[in-house]
Amino acid sequence: MEPLTRELPTADFYGVEDLLSDRERGKLAEVRDFLDAEIRPHAAAWWDAAEFPFQILPKLAALEIGTPVRRGYSHLFTGLLIAELSRADVSLATFFMVHHDLFVESLHRFGSAEQRARLLDDAASLRTTGAFALTEPDHGSDVARGLATTAVRDGDEWVLNGSKRWIGNGTFCDHMLLWARDETPGSVGAIRGFIVAGDLPGLKRTRIEGKTALRTVQNADIELHGVRVPEEDRFAGIASFADTNELLRGSRALVAWQAVGQQLAAFDVARSYAVQRRQFGKPIGSFQMVQDRLVRILGNAVSGATMMTRVAQLEERGLAGMPQIALAKAHITSAMRESVGHARAVLGGNGIVTGFGAAKVFADAEAIYTYEGSYEVNTLIVGREITGVSAIH
Repeated sequence: MEPLTRELPTADFYGVEDLLSDRERGKLAEVRDFLDAEIRPHAAAWWDAAEFPFQILPKLAALEIGTPVRRGYSHLFTGLLIAELSRADVSLATFFMVHHDLFVESLHRFGSAEQRARLLDDAASLRTTGAFALTEPDHGSDVARGLATTAVRDGDEWVLNGSKRWIGNGTFCDHMLLWARDETPGSVGAIRGFIVAGDLPGLKRTRIEGKTALRTVQNADIELHGVRVPEEDRFAGIASFADTNELLRGSRALVAWQAVGQQLAAFDVARSYAVQRRQFGKPIGSFQMVQDRLVRILGNAVSGATMMTRVAQLEERGLAGMPQIALAKAHITSAMRESVGHARAVLGGNGIVTGFGAAKVFADAEAIYTYEGSYEVNTLIVGREITGVSAIH
């Protein structure tokens, strides 16, 4: 399909990016250039093949955008960065978040001085990769109560047994932050976090096949059979599941930003197609019904971006609680499903072919809708907050 021949308005209809500093706008422009050159031309092929592009990691690292707040960037910049990564390829954004915002951030928050000295530089520079192993085959939304993977202290080591599922980056990561319930006499029930190397004896990693969303992301089933981890690789800063919630609160906000980016991707694909595709002698973008779909996508995207801008402002002040973030994640991902459906419909039959863009955007949206708290769980978090009564039993 030929490129657009005239300038069209940006999807940032309300000028959210105007709130960024000059430094942040410059970095975002640099990231967009990288995405245009290195990601967009290849993302569909990676998705079709279900292959992860390891070759782009050095170039991604060179942008120096991992854990942006620790580099002096604002929460708003961080959110818009995730939205732009997702706009180009939500699989890449998911890898980025799992590695930087869960694993690397955990090293910063919970790692000992020795652990940070040993692991942080390589991880921050993407010379090594990390994962976050919390979810289990029988425990997703209820993992806080049902964590079944166990850890037992044995001298200067811990013995881990159990299994994990849906672990992003899990097939290839060098290290994973793995959560387990302490079954050592005298400490039964305490939650522990461990730095688990991917090549330890007794650890088995199997790629989850047959996915219809985020196919580029390498999700794994993890099995642990008597895996021994030295005490020096226990996260001493983790003492309860509340520590997990601190990480997940920030991660959940970024997933809401992913949903914004996915709607921007839907708008990009649908508008580009609408102004170029001709039927009945004219571009389909001239038809009222097509314009209505485009406006609905844009309205949902702008609504989500402005909602998340306020969340970012609250984060700057330390006032963004889980209920506020849960509401945003639930509301924006629900609107996202509508938006990607409109985009797919604009492309008609071509909307189910990955080479035209809409099919990939449509399919990937289902993963965003589900992970980091399903729509239903997030509504129950907000419902408990506004009624004072928990509907989670």
